[in-house]
Amino acid sequence: MDQRKDYLSWDAYFMGIAILSAERSKDPGTQVGCCIVGPDNKILSVGYNGMPIGCPDEVMPWAREGAPMDTKYLYVCHAELNAILNYSGGSLRGATAYTTLFPCNECAKALIQAGVKRVVYLSDKYGDSDSVQASKLMFKMTGVAFDKYEMTDRSISMEL
Repeated sequence: MDQRKDYLSWDAYFMGIAILSAERSKDPGTQVGCCIVGPDNKILSVGYNGMPIGCPDEVMPWAREGAPMDTKYLYVCHAELNAILNYSGGSLRGATAYTTLFPCNECAKALIQAGVKRVVYLSDKYGDSDSVQASKLMFKMTGVAFDKYEMTDRSISMEL
């Protein structure tokens, strides 16, 4: 009997983990997930956007507009940063980050500093923003490859 031909590619598998991780986010507006993978295709860490540990989600602000102290932006940890901080195994040199949203400039700096060499992203929703333009410039300067993940017609469903 021949082996199965319709198995998931590595990119589809790891992006699926990032998408599933995004479902843990309590942010009502934007859910982002990240899966960091070593050169040997082993998952090293995952993260999603959320409040710092110890800051109760139910009392923190989740608004997108208003006075800065009343919006989420001064508080939320992005998925990529959480994935980096969740890793306790040493170096991330040579790793690939699968993320559902193109990293902001702050996360790009953290990914570069951590040694990540490739970013695979699902959405470039804020591609025209200064933040993402800065990310792309820094990635190019430092040799971090970034590739858009192209969705297939395949779907996976779970009933919980």
